[in-house]
Amino acid sequence: MVSWSQSERNVIEDVWGKINIEEIGPQALARVLIVYPWTQRYFGKFGNLNSVAAILGNPNVAAHGKVVLNSLDKAVKNLDSIKTIYSNLSQLHCEILKVDPDNFKLLSDCITIVIATKLKAAFTPEIQATWQKFLAVVVAALSSRYF
Repeated sequence: MVSWSQSERNVIEDVWGKINIEEIGPQALARVLIVYPWTQRYFGKFGNLNSVAAILGNPNVAAHGKVVLNSLDKAVKNLDSIKTIYSNLSQLHCEILKVDPDNFKLLSDCITIVIATKLKAAFTPEIQATWQKFLAVVVAALSSRYF
């Protein structure tokens, strides 16, 4: 289990409070699909993903990006039980969807990049470090059924 200082809790909640799920979610998932094109294999039912424009304009990508970010809300609100919260999601991705767990890290990096471009100078190295610690815990929880 991870220990969170009160300062870290405050930073995570503050960053989360500045995130527009409708904007950040689609941008982060689109970035993963564009920068790491092999991840597209998990989204075969999403339709046309053949170009950057197609990915950016794909309503299924946008919708799933929002789903992903909405699931982070549960982690923010339950920092002390993230592994438990993501147990079923980990099982789904491992046993049913067969998603390579390395992709969770790629997505967390893209979420961080999109947030950094939004928050600019307010996303200081200290804040980024705390945010990345949070996402690392989420990634570990999502990967827990794989090991």
